[in-house]
Amino acid sequence: MSAAISAAQVKELRELTGAGMMECKKALTETNGDMERAIEELRKSGAAKAGKKAGRTAAEGAIFMLDNGKQAIMVEINSETDFVARDVNFIAFGKAVAETALETKSQDVVQLAGLPLIGASGQTVEEARQALVAKVGENIQIRRIILSNISAGTVGTYVHGGRIGVIVELDIDNKELARDVAMHVAASKPLVISPQDVSQDVIAKEKEIYMAQAASSGKPQEIIEKMVAGRLKKYLDEVSLVGQPFVKDPETTVGSLLNKHRAKVLAFYRFEVGEGIEKITEDFKEAVMSQVNAR
Repeated sequence: MSAAISAAQVKELRELTGAGMMECKKALTETNGDMERAIEELRKSGAAKAGKKAGRTAAEGAIFMLDNGKQAIMVEINSETDFVARDVNFIAFGKAVAETALETKSQDVVQLAGLPLIGASGQTVEEARQALVAKVGENIQIRRIILSNISAGTVGTYVHGGRIGVIVELDIDNKELARDVAMHVAASKPLVISPQDVSQDVIAKEKEIYMAQAASSGKPQEIIEKMVAGRLKKYLDEVSLVGQPFVKDPETTVGSLLNKHRAKVLAFYRFEVGEGIEKITEDFKEAVMSQVNAR
């Protein structure tokens, strides 16, 4: 005959594991109130739940950044909902992952998964991720990492709303300028540093489009060529960092700002949460019912 499970026991197990109330009651019932065995069972089922949830789309989440002046790490970690992305457990996990990645200089997601997570009492990054999945009930994925590590110059970083992150590398030691340029990249989303960095294939494709559009104008060919050249220059300025109007002073370009400080951007990296992930629209009522029926 199984022992009666009290509300206090369920509460204690829930506080220890972060699992749901019904899962805690079930685990205690199956183990006749043995707290240690119940924790073990929940950990096992948590890993199983993590596996089941791995196929679900995780297109929300947050960008986590650490910067010590010469080095910076940027990590995108995805969740299924923005609600979980604001959860304290999710945020704590993200910060610990960024700290671990910077400490180990790791920017390979698979390699990072097997490393001990800083502050996680011996758990690996993957074990901590699975535990978080069990706690919050959503698919959590470390999607990508970038490490900036320069010997000269400075690294500037900027995170906007936890959803857009930018790292900028400058060839001079000017932290304020590096941060300003990072802020600009976050807002204006350049594709390359300078027009010369745009691939010839892209240029040829844009030119072909402009020529087709201008051909219908009825103007002489030499005029069309000038029109196309002007539009192409405008396009190259729009997609290149140095050609864009600086967000804090639209009267000057980023290129002019850099020249004023005798600075050069060596590289920039921009992450935006969920970019490139196909989001699945789900009916809220159906989503709630599916979770109820899954219990």
